[in-house]
Amino acid sequence: MITPRTAPSVHLRQKGLYPPPCRIRQLTSTYHKINYQTDYRVLPVANHQDETRTAYDGVVELYASLFANRLETQPFSRAMIGTFAELVRATGNLRAADVGCGPGHLTAMLHELGLDAFGLDLAPGMVDHARQAHPALRFQEARMESLPIEDAALGGVLAHYSMIHTPPGELPELLSEQVRVLAPDGLLLVSFFGTDGQEPVRFDHKVAPAYSWPVDRLAELLGDAGLDPFARLLHDPASDRGFLDAHLLARRS
Repeated sequence: MITPRTAPSVHLRQKGLYPPPCRIRQLTSTYHKINYQTDYRVLPVANHQDETRTAYDGVVELYASLFANRLETQPFSRAMIGTFAELVRATGNLRAADVGCGPGHLTAMLHELGLDAFGLDLAPGMVDHARQAHPALRFQEARMESLPIEDAALGGVLAHYSMIHTPPGELPELLSEQVRVLAPDGLLLVSFFGTDGQEPVRFDHKVAPAYSWPVDRLAELLGDAGLDPFARLLHDPASDRGFLDAHLLARRS
């Protein structure tokens, strides 16, 4: 997938105005990656995305049944999402994206908390389920590194354990995309698995391979992307994985 360096190029792509054809330098079958001799940077569409999409499409009903309670058994996550929604409302921009929305349960929760919320997900099966479960809300299939949202449009972005499957080297691109769609003073809430040490740890998630992150390290990445991390919450895990459950709340500078 070709990712432009600048926001204006995003608009060109969305309008179908692509650059002239150019010579292909390399095609790597492992990552389906094409390098072009242009001013465009190349972001690999890695196999992990295809594998993650297929894996989640295979557990839609089970996954939805496990999380239909909208965090009734997870008070810390519920509190952070409530705080996020309150702060987004205070900006006056109620538009909020639930990025990696899955079956749409948290999109519905954001709507109930007063936001003009919509959901985006990589897996078409999840999007179909979300549309059926919440017909009054909007859901769309999308990749996190290329969101179908105009620049500086949103008051908030929720990424609830939706970046955990992203390899560490690709995470800065995703965070930059979250910043692009946020209005000034817009809020990003990232929830993830926290770990000790200095480096992310890859582990076998029940659906697809995932990564846990040192909280300070992820906070640094948020800062590098143009966000100001101003609140964090760490607590013992709600599952048996052994990692901390971690939440970082950041504001676009």
